Amino acid sequence: MKLRTLLVVGSLALAALGLTLTNAQSTTQNQTIAQIVATNPNFSTLLAAVQAAGLVETLSGPGPFTVFAPTNAAFAKIPKADLDKLLADKAALTKVLTYHVVAGRVPSSQVVTLKEAKTVEGQNVTIEVKDGKVILNGNSTVTAVDIQASNGIIHVIDTVLLPK
Repeated sequence: MKLRTLLVVGSLALAALGLTLTNAQSTTQNQTIAQIVATNPNFSTLLAAVQAAGLVETLSGPGPFTVFAPTNAAFAKIPKADLDKLLADKAALTKVLTYHVVAGRVPSSQVVTLKEAKTVEGQNVTIEVKDGKVILNGNSTVTAVDIQASNGIIHVIDTVLLPK
């Protein structure tokens, strides 16, 4: 009897977890890229940058876009004085941010087959798979993939990409 109760409770817990995970994915699929960035505390610096560059409306638009989204820790790798200067220079900031965006929806299954991808900024970002990890421009590792949005997809990266 005790084993049966344990199995029932365990099954219900797993079912609830499955519904929660499915619901979380459904929730992001109904949000734009801008909304996902705005509601994820790991992207607060990215959000500030997107707002400073005036790109919220663009990332709320129909897209579709693929965004290689740097985390707060990625931005923290940039010396504070340099980051402050970048955030104050709208043209330079726009160039950096649009270098993180590829037109169209590019899932991770496709990213790993590419050698490079043309960004909205106009330059290519290089892509390589090394030791099972996707590396952009030789120094930025993709740490999370395929965050679905209503207007595209987000891949999380650990280093800010800087155009030439």
